[in-house]
Amino acid sequence: MARSPVKGSKRDPLPGARAIEKADPTERLEVSILLRRQTGDTLKDRMLKMIGGDRSTGHMSREDFATQYGASTADINAVTNFAGAHGLTVVQTDAARRTVVLSGTVAQFNAAFDVDLQTFEHPGGTYRGRTGEVHVPDELANIVEAVLGLDNRPQARPHFRGRANTGNIHWNAAASASSSFTPTQLATLYNFPAGTGQGQCIGIIELGGGYRTADLKTYFAELGITHSPNVTAVSIDHGRNHATGDANGPDGEVMLDIEVAGAVAPGASIVVYFAPNTDQGFLDAITTAVHDTKYRPSVISISWGGPEANWTQQSMTAFDQAFQAAAAMGVTICAASGDNGSSDGLDDKHNHVDFPASSPYVLACGGTKLSATGNKIAAESAWNEGANGGATGGGISTVFTRPPWQEGLSSTASGTNAHTKLTMRGVPDVAGDADPYSGYDVRVDGQDTVIGGTSAVAPLWAGLIAIINANSRSQIGYINPLLYKNAAALNDVTGGNNGSYAASTGWDACTGLGTPNGQALLAALTGTTAKTPTS
Repeated sequence: MARSPVKGSKRDPLPGARAIEKADPTERLEVSILLRRQTGDTLKDRMLKMIGGDRSTGHMSREDFATQYGASTADINAVTNFAGAHGLTVVQTDAARRTVVLSGTVAQFNAAFDVDLQTFEHPGGTYRGRTGEVHVPDELANIVEAVLGLDNRPQARPHFRGRANTGNIHWNAAASASSSFTPTQLATLYNFPAGTGQGQCIGIIELGGGYRTADLKTYFAELGITHSPNVTAVSIDHGRNHATGDANGPDGEVMLDIEVAGAVAPGASIVVYFAPNTDQGFLDAITTAVHDTKYRPSVISISWGGPEANWTQQSMTAFDQAFQAAAAMGVTICAASGDNGSSDGLDDKHNHVDFPASSPYVLACGGTKLSATGNKIAAESAWNEGANGGATGGGISTVFTRPPWQEGLSSTASGTNAHTKLTMRGVPDVAGDADPYSGYDVRVDGQDTVIGGTSAVAPLWAGLIAIINANSRSQIGYINPLLYKNAAALNDVTGGNNGSYAASTGWDACTGLGTPNGQALLAALTGTTAKTPTS
């Protein structure tokens, strides 16, 4: 049988990893197959209009999008027949998500996709992995766009930070005002418009950890929010809400995301999509949230990611297509830009940006350090506490070309202040308080604590967008082109750096366009006004 490689599927071992044995041939696993979109009216033209700021075409419903751009029945049947020929079981088909999930043994998948799955050992543990490319029969070469799940290495990391050398320092109401903020205090400082996000749904993507309802009730009661936001957990690829009891582990990420979004938009429902920390789990969680016809989130917050260099091209393309679909359906995607400065945590002496924040269809959220006097911002600069304390991610993508709304912009180098015109996508787009030394008062695993990181900025912006949507009674959706046309509605941050890049007047590769002025954004983006800030 003639075979072709799946474009962009090449895998290398993790740095420092070595194969120690063949994967158990009887081990069972599930693999997600991503299929092409249906032919006919292409999505490309619609996306080109939207990325250029033309919103005249309007948003599509999830149902219409599935009908027009989902996978075809013929393509699903072709993959189903292929699975049957190799003894694989079809677990799920989803035309809207263009996904077929197959189940089988390592031996069956080795034969079906011409791979050699092995067990790799690396400094962080072990994983089942592969090297080289995935192959499919020639008749599927134009149908299958990605094969995810053969390799189960950890794909992403959470972008939250405790205070260096002290972990997540505990707080109390009297002591916290000068060194940390509740999300509602930040909503006031950032001039969020009145409203609770009533009628909106905020989706949150999590790749580990969990929350405890009792903690959420206690936390929101401490903030004076009498009716706790409605929080629902959705299981993806056998991921689930599983609180570990470790506040410095993924529980810290989960609770931070829910509490920040829920505090600033308590009237919105929150749906948390739990998935394994693999490229398969991550993508399946995103596509499930984007195409969810039950809860229908209007904004999705993502606080996990990793350097572009750590991703396969098939994965990045699949994610980017999911974000295109979100834009077409009026769903805003907010993603943290990372907490390791301009290197994004790699030690190869080069600059890197974090993905999925680097997708041009994502609102990339960077970080600042903030101080306040009363209800006013006293000072704000790019977050950079050094190697141990973290720094805002930001820089220039090596994968995605410069979108039209960043045309004419330049990055500013630290030290020399030299300006370099953007030719590729610049990250981030916006920012918000992220430094753990001006961090967020939250509650994790029964304890009140302070957490920072760009992880907090994504749900903060998601909450603001939910409020804007509720006030305007519409979905702002793909917000990036509009923001760059209305940069005056943000607080420009001009001080500090993230390593290689300096904050400067206008857009920069540390803090983007700046931090939110919520009421100004509501007016500029929707023509709607709300007089009283959230309290």
